Amino acid sequence: MKIKFCINILLTLLFSLSPCFNYSFAQTGTDSLEKLILLKDSLFWIAYNNCDVGAMKQFFTDDVEFYHDRGGLTKGLQDLTAGIEKNLCGNDNFKLRREAVEGTVEVFPLTGSGVIYGAIISGEHVFYVIERGKEERLDGLAKFAQIWILKDGTWKMSRVLSYDHGPANRK
Repeated sequence: MKIKFCINILLTLLFSLSPCFNYSFAQTGTDSLEKLILLKDSLFWIAYNNCDVGAMKQFFTDDVEFYHDRGGLTKGLQDLTAGIEKNLCGNDNFKLRREAVEGTVEVFPLTGSGVIYGAIISGEHVFYVIERGKEERLDGLAKFAQIWILKDGTWKMSRVLSYDHGPANRK
């Protein structure tokens, strides 16, 4: 319980500073953009791995679309967070932990009229199952792509794709 409390405090601190990162990196080139998107991505996945739905929500646009090759399409922030609360975080005896596969994550800028307005981050990730009373186990491997949009000085995910799910040992 103490660890979760400390993680929540850390997340709160990082998320409160997060808006500062939006403006300082927004227009400064692809290296800074890559660092910013990787930071935002890592903060999102910390919230995900801790089932902090409130923290996860702030990373999505209101009109987010989540495409999952097994779970289907989810449209809108309200439906997405309801699904996360019910399915991913609704069972205290079962959780998933996500980890990016090292060396697979890439960031690509999206520009219009020479101005960066968004970015795509893509790669592979693995998932671990955490069940109460059991040892954590590697469960699966999938690919992902997210479109991050800069709107009103804030970076948020607007489209998320999670696909090619399969066993983690298929490579």
